[in-house]
Amino acid sequence: MIANCIIYYNTAILSNLLSYKEKIGNTQDAEMIKQISPIAWQHINLHGRYEFSKQTEGININEIVEQLAQIQVPAANIII
Repeated sequence: MIANCIIYYNTAILSNLLSYKEKIGNTQDAEMIKQISPIAWQHINLHGRYEFSKQTEGININEIVEQLAQIQVPAANIII
């Protein structure tokens, strides 16, 4: 179940980032994004302390995509 959630989360971010890059005409980055696997989870903390409250604040995927779009990553650093 957790693995499916992580893969869905990563897929949603990558899909939105791909759409953004294609919309602005950045085909080089778009092609690079197509090679990234949504299965990676090095950026997810599975060993932390988690607190859940009744008041939830949703995740803003568009805000995450905007922040990621500003990062310049050389193609050699992409792990497939």
